Amino acid sequence: MVERYTTIARAVQAEIEAKRSRFLCDLVPVASEDEARAVVERARKEHWDARHHCSAFVLGPAADIRRSNDDGEPSGTAGTPMLDVLTGADLTDVVAVVTRWFGGTLLGTGGLVKAYSDAVRAALDEARLVHYERQVRLTCQVTLADVGRVENALRAAGFVVADVDYATHAAAGRAGLEVAAPSDALGRADAALAELTSGEAAFERVGQTWAAKG
Repeated sequence: MVERYTTIARAVQAEIEAKRSRFLCDLVPVASEDEARAVVERARKEHWDARHHCSAFVLGPAADIRRSNDDGEPSGTAGTPMLDVLTGADLTDVVAVVTRWFGGTLLGTGGLVKAYSDAVRAALDEARLVHYERQVRLTCQVTLADVGRVENALRAAGFVVADVDYATHAAAGRAGLEVAAPSDALGRADAALAELTSGEAAFERVGQTWAAKG
């Protein structure tokens, strides 16, 4: 099971030139194939005067969905090299669209591969990466008298306190906590809660989520 993945924080753009042909790369974070294809279509409409809008995208925490399109360029000279740059950077949930305005000089197979690859690399140079880690969602109930102390101690120990529910169990004099912890830190989370509450409270595993790290 994949525990971590990397994507880009926000959309970026970069342009290069090769023998008077312009190559404009839009690099955009996406969460689905529909979103990725919408980015490609948006580039087509915005840059309607360009000859090619080549694309590549990678999706899923395991980066197991991979697509590329040469959009009229010779087979294997655009989409595949673009995809290779994305996978070589260990990125996922991202789409690259390179729009080309022909400059009048043929670049040849090698020239096209280099130009499309370089355009994506130029955009990557502008991107800020964000790393996500699989986290287990944990819930527990503690006394209202203890909740502030427990919350602060868990945060200080590096755990994400996602929610503090004072209402649901108020009649019983208790509050609910929802905490996120990496799977390799579950034992530490259990031990911390047991120590903080003298064994009175215990975490229940309720699901999983992804959390940005640093």
